[in-house]
Amino acid sequence: MARPTNKTDLIEASNTAYQKIVDLIASLPEEARTADFDFDTSKLKEAHWKRDHNVRDVLAHLYEWQKLLIDWIDSNQAGKPKEYLPEGYNWRNYGEMNQEFWKNDQSIPLEEMEELLAQSHKKTMALIDSYTNDELFQKNVFPWTGNNALGTYFIANTSSHYEWALKKLRKYKRSIK
Repeated sequence: MARPTNKTDLIEASNTAYQKIVDLIASLPEEARTADFDFDTSKLKEAHWKRDHNVRDVLAHLYEWQKLLIDWIDSNQAGKPKEYLPEGYNWRNYGEMNQEFWKNDQSIPLEEMEELLAQSHKKTMALIDSYTNDELFQKNVFPWTGNNALGTYFIANTSSHYEWALKKLRKYKRSIK
């Protein structure tokens, strides 16, 4: 699906991709839902291929980034300036932050993580809905978004991130057939 360029497309792309994730997980055999991935990652360069070991890890990654987004928006909208990435992290070392997210969520069972992601998806979609198309897709509307439109952050944490997760989950599903 093309990158959303307006509010309607963002909502549709996000909800569609999220539902594809839910449906894909539901289509997995019961034991595969909690099993570790068993596909070869030796030729895959990106760190996430080695970081995420199972379905829960993929969902936890999505959840943590949505939580980060929601907290960032809520804080800045309440007049409490906050950087997008937590203190100590930047776009050069955010992989370390992803690893911390992974470590922090290891004790959460899949079913609970599915519910956490469902809740964060719902809250994220409500946030999207609370903004106008211009507020989402014009630059320099909010001083705390820097040179990016607010919609850029929503796309990164919904439709684009969901497509990333689907790619990984589809690879896993193919590996268990």
